[in-house]
Amino acid sequence: MHNSCKIVPLAVAIALAGCYGDQSDAQSDGKLGSEPESKPESKLSAVNQEAREGNTSAFNNASLVTPVTTVDCTLEDGSSSACMQITVKHVPDDLEIGPFCPTTLDDEGGVWGWTGENAGTYRINASFLKMLNELGYHFYDDDGSVHVVDTLMSAPEEDNTCINVALDDSVTMTMLIPTEPKKAASATHLDTVAKVGVGLDGVPIFADAPSIQETGHMPALDACGGHVDPGGYYHWHATASDIDTAFATEGVTADCHVHQDSSAQFGYAFDGYPILGSTDNTHIQPEDLDECNGHTGALKEGEAAQYHYHASTEFPNLPTCLVGVPAADNFSTTAKIGIGSVRPEGQEGPQAGHQQGPQSGRMPPGFGEAAEALGISEQALMEALKANGGRNADLSAVAADLGVSEADLKAALPKPPKR
Repeated sequence: MHNSCKIVPLAVAIALAGCYGDQSDAQSDGKLGSEPESKPESKLSAVNQEAREGNTSAFNNASLVTPVTTVDCTLEDGSSSACMQITVKHVPDDLEIGPFCPTTLDDEGGVWGWTGENAGTYRINASFLKMLNELGYHFYDDDGSVHVVDTLMSAPEEDNTCINVALDDSVTMTMLIPTEPKKAASATHLDTVAKVGVGLDGVPIFADAPSIQETGHMPALDACGGHVDPGGYYHWHATASDIDTAFATEGVTADCHVHQDSSAQFGYAFDGYPILGSTDNTHIQPEDLDECNGHTGALKEGEAAQYHYHASTEFPNLPTCLVGVPAADNFSTTAKIGIGSVRPEGQEGPQAGHQQGPQSGRMPPGFGEAAEALGISEQALMEALKANGGRNADLSAVAADLGVSEADLKAALPKPPKR
Protein backbone atom coordinates (compact mmCIF):
# COMPACT_ATOMS: atom_id res chain seq x y z
CA MET A 1 0.00 0.00 0.00
CA HIS A 2 1.19 3.54 -0.67
CA ASN A 3 1.70 6.15 2.00
CA SER A 4 -1.70 7.68 2.70
CA CYS A 5 -0.62 10.28 5.23
CA LYS A 6 -2.76 13.40 4.90
CA ILE A 7 -1.06 16.77 5.23
CA VAL A 8 -2.89 19.73 6.75
CA PRO A 9 -1.97 23.36 5.96
CA LEU A 10 1.25 24.26 7.75
CA ALA A 11 2.85 27.49 8.81
CA VAL A 12 6.09 26.37 7.20
CA ALA A 13 6.39 24.38 3.94
CA ILE A 14 9.96 23.84 2.83
CA ALA A 15 11.54 23.86 -0.61
CA LEU A 16 15.28 23.21 -0.45
CA ALA A 17 17.50 26.15 -1.37
CA GLY A 18 19.76 25.36 -4.30
CA CYS A 19 17.53 22.51 -5.57
CA TYR A 20 16.01 24.71 -8.24
CA GLY A 21 15.05 23.31 -11.60
CA ASP A 22 15.88 25.36 -14.69
CA GLN A 23 12.37 24.99 -16.04
CA SER A 24 12.70 27.91 -18.43
CA ASP A 25 15.15 25.80 -20.45
CA ALA A 26 12.40 23.30 -21.08
CA GLN A 27 8.90 24.61 -20.49
CA SER A 28 7.49 27.62 -18.69
CA ASP A 29 5.62 27.04 -15.42
CA GLY A 30 2.29 28.77 -15.88
CA LYS A 31 -1.19 28.42 -14.47
CA LEU A 32 -4.13 27.07 -16.41
CA GLY A 33 -6.92 29.56 -16.87
CA SER A 34 -10.60 28.91 -17.47
CA GLU A 35 -11.72 25.61 -18.93
CA PRO A 36 -10.78 25.63 -22.65
CA GLU A 37 -13.41 24.78 -25.22
CA SER A 38 -13.39 21.14 -26.35
CA LYS A 39 -12.26 20.46 -29.91
CA PRO A 40 -14.22 18.25 -32.31
CA GLU A 41 -13.10 14.64 -32.24
CA SER A 42 -12.32 14.74 -35.97
CA LYS A 43 -9.30 16.94 -35.34
CA LEU A 44 -7.46 14.13 -33.51
CA SER A 45 -5.12 11.75 -35.32
CA ALA A 46 -5.59 7.99 -35.23
CA VAL A 47 -2.26 7.75 -33.38
CA ASN A 48 -3.80 9.58 -30.43
CA GLN A 49 -7.20 7.85 -30.52
CA GLU A 50 -6.34 5.74 -27.49
CA ALA A 51 -5.11 8.76 -25.55
CA ARG A 52 -8.31 10.64 -26.41
CA GLU A 53 -10.22 7.86 -24.66
CA GLY A 54 -7.81 8.12 -21.73
CA ASN A 55 -10.34 7.59 -18.94
CA THR A 56 -11.05 4.06 -20.19
CA SER A 57 -7.87 2.97 -22.01
CA ALA A 58 -4.58 4.84 -22.33
CA PHE A 59 -4.51 6.56 -18.94
CA ASN A 60 -5.07 4.76 -15.67
CA ASN A 61 -8.52 5.41 -14.19
CA ALA A 62 -7.04 5.09 -10.70
CA SER A 63 -5.11 8.33 -11.26
CA LEU A 64 -7.78 10.49 -12.90
CA VAL A 65 -9.80 13.19 -11.13
CA THR A 66 -11.90 13.76 -14.27
CA PRO A 67 -11.97 12.01 -17.65
CA VAL A 68 -9.28 12.99 -20.14
CA THR A 69 -10.63 15.60 -22.56
CA THR A 70 -9.39 17.37 -25.70
CA VAL A 71 -9.16 21.15 -25.50
CA ASP A 72 -7.90 24.10 -27.48
CA CYS A 73 -4.38 25.07 -26.45
CA THR A 74 -1.51 27.32 -27.48
CA LEU A 75 1.98 25.93 -27.98
CA GLU A 76 5.04 27.68 -26.60
CA ASP A 77 5.86 29.01 -30.10
CA GLY A 78 2.48 30.78 -30.19
CA SER A 79 0.76 28.41 -32.60
CA SER A 80 -2.70 26.98 -31.95
CA SER A 81 -3.21 23.30 -31.33
CA ALA A 82 -5.35 20.69 -29.61
CA CYS A 83 -4.22 19.11 -26.34
CA MET A 84 -5.18 16.28 -24.08
CA GLN A 85 -6.11 17.79 -20.71
CA ILE A 86 -5.28 15.35 -17.92
CA THR A 87 -6.16 16.07 -14.28
CA VAL A 88 -4.76 13.56 -11.80
CA LYS A 89 -4.58 12.80 -8.09
CA HIS A 90 -1.55 13.19 -5.82
CA VAL A 91 -0.83 9.49 -6.50
CA PRO A 92 -2.84 6.78 -8.31
CA ASP A 93 -5.05 4.75 -5.98
CA ASP A 94 -3.43 1.49 -7.06
CA LEU A 95 0.23 2.57 -7.09
CA GLU A 96 2.49 1.25 -4.35
CA ILE A 97 5.30 3.68 -3.54
CA GLY A 98 8.42 3.66 -1.36
CA PRO A 99 10.40 2.89 0.66
CA PHE A 100 12.57 5.98 0.32
CA CYS A 101 14.85 6.67 3.30
CA PRO A 102 16.09 3.96 5.67
CA THR A 103 15.51 4.73 9.34
CA THR A 104 18.77 3.14 10.49
CA LEU A 105 21.86 1.61 8.91
CA ASP A 106 20.21 -1.77 9.42
CA ASP A 107 17.43 -0.84 6.97
CA GLU A 108 17.44 -0.55 3.20
CA GLY A 109 15.70 2.31 1.43
CA GLY A 110 15.28 3.14 -2.24
CA VAL A 111 17.89 4.13 -4.82
CA TRP A 112 20.07 7.12 -5.58
CA GLY A 113 22.19 8.20 -8.53
CA TRP A 114 25.42 9.49 -6.94
CA THR A 115 27.43 11.88 -9.14
CA GLY A 116 30.56 12.39 -7.06
CA GLU A 117 33.58 10.15 -6.45
CA ASN A 118 32.65 6.51 -7.10
CA ALA A 119 29.73 7.76 -9.22
CA GLY A 120 26.94 5.31 -9.97
CA THR A 121 23.50 4.15 -8.96
CA TYR A 122 23.21 2.73 -5.44
CA ARG A 123 20.68 1.24 -3.06
CA ILE A 124 20.32 3.58 -0.08
CA ASN A 125 21.70 1.29 2.60
CA ALA A 126 24.56 1.04 5.10
CA SER A 127 27.19 0.44 2.43
CA PHE A 128 26.22 3.52 0.42
CA LEU A 129 25.78 5.81 3.43
CA LYS A 130 29.12 4.73 4.87
CA MET A 131 30.78 5.52 1.54
CA LEU A 132 29.21 9.00 1.61
CA ASN A 133 30.39 9.38 5.21
CA GLU A 134 33.98 8.76 4.09
CA LEU A 135 33.49 11.43 1.42
CA GLY A 136 32.39 14.00 4.00
CA TYR A 137 28.60 13.64 3.80
CA HIS A 138 27.34 12.53 7.22
CA PHE A 139 23.79 11.17 6.92
CA TYR A 140 23.68 9.21 10.19
CA ASP A 141 24.57 9.44 13.88
CA ASP A 142 27.03 7.31 15.84
CA ASP A 143 24.20 4.98 16.87
CA GLY A 144 23.32 4.31 13.20
CA SER A 145 20.19 6.47 13.13
CA VAL A 146 19.75 8.05 9.70
CA HIS A 147 18.89 11.76 9.49
CA VAL A 148 15.42 11.69 7.90
CA VAL A 149 13.30 14.83 7.43
CA ASP A 150 9.92 15.66 5.92
CA THR A 151 10.57 19.10 4.45
CA LEU A 152 6.87 19.92 4.46
CA MET A 153 6.98 19.66 8.25
CA SER A 154 10.31 21.24 9.16
CA ALA A 155 13.63 22.45 7.82
CA PRO A 156 16.63 20.10 7.95
CA GLU A 157 18.53 20.47 11.21
CA GLU A 158 21.57 18.56 9.97
CA ASP A 159 23.93 19.40 7.13
CA ASN A 160 23.07 16.08 5.46
CA THR A 161 19.57 14.58 5.61
CA CYS A 162 17.56 12.03 3.66
CA ILE A 163 14.31 13.65 2.53
CA ASN A 164 11.08 11.68 2.84
CA VAL A 165 8.08 13.94 2.17
CA ALA A 166 4.60 12.76 3.15
CA LEU A 167 1.76 12.74 0.62
CA ASP A 168 -0.92 15.43 0.60
CA ASP A 169 -4.10 13.77 -0.65
CA SER A 170 -5.74 17.14 -1.36
CA VAL A 171 -3.31 17.93 -4.20
CA THR A 172 -4.20 17.55 -7.86
CA MET A 173 -2.23 18.27 -11.04
CA THR A 174 -3.48 19.28 -14.50
CA MET A 175 -1.34 18.70 -17.58
CA LEU A 176 -1.65 19.56 -21.29
CA ILE A 177 -0.17 17.26 -23.94
CA PRO A 178 -0.40 18.20 -27.66
CA THR A 179 -2.40 15.64 -29.65
CA GLU A 180 -0.51 16.49 -32.86
CA PRO A 181 3.20 16.89 -31.96
CA LYS A 182 5.12 19.65 -33.71
CA LYS A 183 8.91 19.55 -34.15
CA ALA A 184 10.80 22.55 -32.79
CA ALA A 185 13.57 24.37 -34.62
CA SER A 186 16.06 22.84 -32.18
CA ALA A 187 16.01 20.41 -29.28
CA THR A 188 15.40 21.74 -25.74
CA HIS A 189 17.72 20.39 -23.03
CA LEU A 190 16.00 19.11 -19.89
CA ASP A 191 17.90 20.35 -16.87
CA THR A 192 17.47 19.37 -13.21
CA VAL A 193 13.81 18.80 -12.25
CA ALA A 194 12.57 20.11 -15.63
CA LYS A 195 9.16 18.91 -16.77
CA VAL A 196 9.44 15.86 -19.04
CA GLY A 197 5.89 14.54 -19.41
CA VAL A 198 3.29 12.25 -17.84
CA GLY A 199 3.14 8.48 -17.48
CA LEU A 200 0.16 6.48 -18.73
CA ASP A 201 -0.40 5.84 -15.02
CA GLY A 202 -1.09 9.59 -14.64
CA VAL A 203 2.09 10.31 -12.67
CA PRO A 204 4.07 13.42 -13.76
CA ILE A 205 7.60 12.83 -15.05
CA PHE A 206 10.40 15.25 -14.11
CA ALA A 207 14.04 15.28 -15.15
CA ASP A 208 16.99 14.40 -12.94
CA ALA A 209 16.57 14.99 -9.20
CA PRO A 210 18.85 17.57 -7.48
CA SER A 211 22.25 16.25 -6.43
CA ILE A 212 23.57 15.95 -2.89
CA GLN A 213 26.45 18.22 -3.88
CA GLU A 214 24.00 21.06 -4.61
CA THR A 215 22.16 21.05 -1.29
CA GLY A 216 23.81 18.58 1.08
CA HIS A 217 20.56 16.61 1.17
CA MET A 218 19.22 13.53 -0.63
CA PRO A 219 15.60 13.51 -1.90
CA ALA A 220 15.54 9.71 -1.91
CA LEU A 221 13.89 7.79 -4.75
CA ASP A 222 12.12 4.47 -4.38
CA ALA A 223 13.13 1.39 -6.37
CA CYS A 224 10.98 2.52 -9.32
CA GLY A 225 12.68 5.94 -9.54
CA GLY A 226 9.99 8.14 -8.02
CA HIS A 227 9.41 10.16 -4.86
CA VAL A 228 7.08 12.68 -3.26
CA ASP A 229 7.53 16.31 -4.32
CA PRO A 230 7.79 19.05 -1.65
CA GLY A 231 4.29 19.96 -2.84
CA GLY A 232 2.97 16.61 -1.58
CA TYR A 233 2.47 14.65 -4.82
CA TYR A 234 4.34 11.66 -6.24
CA HIS A 235 6.30 11.97 -9.50
CA TRP A 236 8.76 9.95 -11.58
CA HIS A 237 12.45 10.65 -12.19
CA ALA A 238 12.86 7.56 -14.36
CA THR A 239 11.13 5.41 -16.96
CA ALA A 240 9.71 3.14 -14.28
CA SER A 241 8.35 0.48 -16.65
CA ASP A 242 11.87 -0.36 -17.87
CA ILE A 243 13.98 0.52 -14.85
CA ASP A 244 15.14 -3.10 -14.50
CA THR A 245 17.20 -2.67 -17.69
CA ALA A 246 19.06 0.26 -16.13
CA PHE A 247 19.58 -1.62 -12.88
CA ALA A 248 20.97 -4.60 -14.78
CA THR A 249 23.37 -2.34 -16.69
CA GLU A 250 24.66 -0.80 -13.46
CA GLY A 251 24.61 -3.92 -11.29
CA VAL A 252 21.94 -2.67 -8.88
CA THR A 253 19.70 -5.13 -7.04
CA ALA A 254 16.29 -3.53 -6.61
CA ASP A 255 12.69 -4.68 -6.95
CA CYS A 256 10.41 -2.20 -8.71
CA HIS A 257 6.71 -2.97 -8.23
CA VAL A 258 5.76 -1.49 -11.64
CA HIS A 259 5.31 -4.10 -14.38
CA GLN A 260 8.47 -4.23 -16.50
CA ASP A 261 8.27 -4.24 -20.32
CA SER A 262 11.16 -2.72 -22.27
CA SER A 263 9.06 -2.33 -25.45
CA ALA A 264 5.94 -0.82 -23.85
CA GLN A 265 4.91 2.82 -23.90
CA PHE A 266 5.59 4.48 -20.53
CA GLY A 267 3.92 7.83 -21.20
CA TYR A 268 3.94 11.04 -23.24
CA ALA A 269 6.51 13.81 -23.21
CA PHE A 270 5.19 17.34 -22.82
CA ASP A 271 5.78 17.89 -26.53
CA GLY A 272 3.28 15.13 -27.33
CA TYR A 273 5.71 12.42 -28.47
CA PRO A 274 5.44 8.99 -26.80
CA ILE A 275 8.08 7.68 -24.36
CA LEU A 276 8.85 3.96 -24.60
CA GLY A 277 11.20 1.57 -22.86
CA SER A 278 14.68 0.83 -24.18
CA THR A 279 13.62 -1.57 -26.98
CA ASP A 280 11.35 -1.41 -30.03
CA ASN A 281 8.38 -3.65 -30.77
CA THR A 282 10.76 -6.51 -31.67
CA HIS A 283 12.48 -6.16 -28.25
CA ILE A 284 15.68 -4.91 -29.90
CA GLN A 285 17.44 -1.71 -28.80
CA PRO A 286 17.35 0.81 -31.70
CA GLU A 287 20.70 1.94 -33.11
CA ASP A 288 19.51 5.12 -34.85
CA LEU A 289 18.61 7.21 -31.78
CA ASP A 290 19.21 10.97 -31.87
CA GLU A 291 20.62 13.23 -29.13
CA CYS A 292 17.29 13.07 -27.24
CA ASN A 293 17.22 9.25 -27.43
CA GLY A 294 14.43 9.29 -29.99
CA HIS A 295 13.82 8.15 -33.55
CA THR A 296 11.03 7.47 -36.05
CA GLY A 297 9.52 4.00 -36.09
CA ALA A 298 6.39 1.98 -35.34
CA LEU A 299 5.35 1.81 -31.71
CA LYS A 300 3.60 -1.50 -32.34
CA GLU A 301 3.88 -4.00 -35.16
CA GLY A 302 1.72 -2.99 -38.11
CA GLU A 303 1.36 0.66 -37.03
CA ALA A 304 2.53 3.65 -39.05
CA ALA A 305 5.96 4.99 -38.11
CA GLN A 306 6.06 8.03 -35.84
CA TYR A 307 8.68 9.84 -33.78
CA HIS A 308 9.06 8.67 -30.18
CA TYR A 309 11.59 8.55 -27.35
CA HIS A 310 13.23 5.48 -25.83
CA ALA A 311 14.50 4.94 -22.31
CA SER A 312 18.26 4.72 -22.02
CA THR A 313 19.93 1.66 -20.50
CA GLU A 314 21.48 3.60 -17.61
CA PHE A 315 19.87 5.44 -14.69
CA PRO A 316 18.24 7.94 -14.86
CA ASN A 317 16.75 6.48 -18.04
CA LEU A 318 14.72 9.43 -19.37
CA PRO A 319 15.14 11.59 -22.50
CA THR A 320 17.69 14.34 -21.89
CA CYS A 321 16.00 16.76 -24.29
CA LEU A 322 12.73 17.32 -26.18
CA VAL A 323 12.53 17.75 -29.95
CA GLY A 324 8.97 19.10 -30.06
CA VAL A 325 7.08 22.19 -28.93
CA PRO A 326 5.20 21.77 -25.62
CA ALA A 327 1.93 23.53 -24.83
CA ALA A 328 2.18 26.80 -22.94
CA ASP A 329 1.07 26.60 -19.30
CA ASN A 330 1.24 22.83 -19.51
CA PHE A 331 1.44 21.99 -15.81
CA SER A 332 -0.55 23.38 -12.90
CA THR A 333 -1.19 22.07 -9.42
CA THR A 334 -3.15 22.88 -6.29
CA ALA A 335 0.05 22.25 -4.28
CA LYS A 336 1.26 25.24 -2.28
CA ILE A 337 4.85 25.10 -3.57
CA GLY A 338 6.82 23.79 -6.52
CA ILE A 339 6.36 23.64 -10.27
CA GLY A 340 2.99 25.00 -11.37
CA SER A 341 1.89 26.11 -7.89
CA VAL A 342 -0.20 29.25 -7.65
CA ARG A 343 1.35 32.35 -6.09
CA PRO A 344 -1.09 34.28 -3.85
CA GLU A 345 -2.70 37.15 -5.78
CA GLY A 346 -0.96 40.48 -5.32
CA GLN A 347 1.90 38.98 -3.33
CA GLU A 348 5.30 40.37 -4.27
CA GLY A 349 7.50 39.17 -1.44
CA PRO A 350 8.18 35.66 -0.13
CA GLN A 351 5.15 33.41 -0.12
CA ALA A 352 3.55 33.42 3.33
CA GLY A 353 3.97 30.08 5.01
CA HIS A 354 6.51 28.84 2.51
CA GLN A 355 9.74 30.35 3.75
CA GLN A 356 12.81 28.19 4.06
CA GLY A 357 13.85 27.38 7.60
CA PRO A 358 17.47 27.43 8.79
CA GLN A 359 19.80 25.13 6.91
CA SER A 360 22.73 24.99 9.28
CA GLY A 361 23.92 28.35 7.96
CA ARG A 362 25.26 26.76 4.78
CA MET A 363 25.17 28.55 1.46
CA PRO A 364 25.01 26.00 -1.39
CA PRO A 365 28.16 25.97 -3.55
CA GLY A 366 28.25 28.64 -6.25
CA PHE A 367 25.37 30.74 -4.95
CA GLY A 368 27.58 33.30 -3.23
CA GLU A 369 29.35 33.91 -6.54
CA ALA A 370 26.00 34.15 -8.30
CA ALA A 371 24.75 36.79 -5.86
CA GLU A 372 27.95 38.81 -6.34
CA ALA A 373 27.63 38.61 -10.13
CA LEU A 374 24.05 39.86 -9.94
CA GLY A 375 24.95 42.68 -7.55
CA ILE A 376 22.62 41.46 -4.79
CA SER A 377 23.05 39.97 -1.34
CA GLU A 378 23.28 36.22 -0.79
CA GLN A 379 20.27 36.43 1.52
CA ALA A 380 18.16 38.18 -1.13
CA LEU A 381 19.02 35.51 -3.71
CA MET A 382 18.22 32.61 -1.39
CA GLU A 383 14.97 34.18 -0.17
CA ALA A 384 13.81 34.76 -3.74
CA LEU A 385 14.58 31.15 -4.69
CA LYS A 386 12.83 29.81 -1.61
CA ALA A 387 9.79 32.04 -2.16
CA ASN A 388 9.33 30.77 -5.70
CA GLY A 389 9.57 27.03 -5.24
CA GLY A 390 13.04 26.27 -3.86
CA ARG A 391 14.18 23.10 -5.62
CA ASN A 392 11.56 23.71 -8.35
CA ALA A 393 11.99 27.49 -8.50
CA ASP A 394 10.27 29.43 -11.28
CA LEU A 395 13.29 31.45 -12.46
CA SER A 396 11.18 34.06 -14.22
CA ALA A 397 9.44 34.82 -10.89
CA VAL A 398 12.80 34.81 -9.06
CA ALA A 399 14.23 37.30 -11.56
CA ALA A 400 11.18 39.56 -11.19
CA ASP A 401 11.49 39.54 -7.39
CA LEU A 402 15.18 40.42 -7.61
CA GLY A 403 14.79 43.09 -10.31
CA VAL A 404 17.20 41.35 -12.70
CA SER A 405 16.72 39.80 -16.11
CA GLU A 406 15.96 36.11 -16.33
CA ALA A 407 18.87 35.69 -18.76
CA ASP A 408 21.32 37.24 -16.27
CA LEU A 409 19.93 35.10 -13.46
CA LYS A 410 20.32 31.89 -15.46
CA ALA A 411 23.84 32.84 -16.49
CA ALA A 412 24.87 33.52 -12.88
CA LEU A 413 23.39 30.47 -11.18
CA PRO A 414 25.62 27.39 -10.88
CA LYS A 415 24.85 24.65 -13.37
CA PRO A 416 23.64 21.32 -11.97
CA PRO A 417 26.07 18.43 -12.45
CA LYS A 418 25.48 16.19 -15.47
CA ARG A 419 25.01 12.49 -14.98
